[in-house]
Amino acid sequence: MDYSHAPVLEALAAYQATGQTPFTPPGHKQGRGTDKRVLEALGESVFRCDILATSGLDDRTSSHGALEEAQALMADAVGPSTR
Repeated sequence: MDYSHAPVLEALAAYQATGQTPFTPPGHKQGRGTDKRVLEALGESVFRCDILATSGLDDRTSSHGALEEAQALMADAVGPSTR
């Protein structure tokens, strides 16, 4: 397994590269309109990952493989969960 591969991080980066402006509720706007004090404390980059799963990651109805691949990498690295 290639442990340098980061499927979720790579999916987030690919989504950001599209430059999409999200119009999905409940207000995932990637920091647009955020109070300046919050931006000063957290920085702008933390909000770039404020996306819904259906916008480019995975959820229970739509899979692009990012979460499955990440789970497989983790299971191989530390063993599968017994829960």
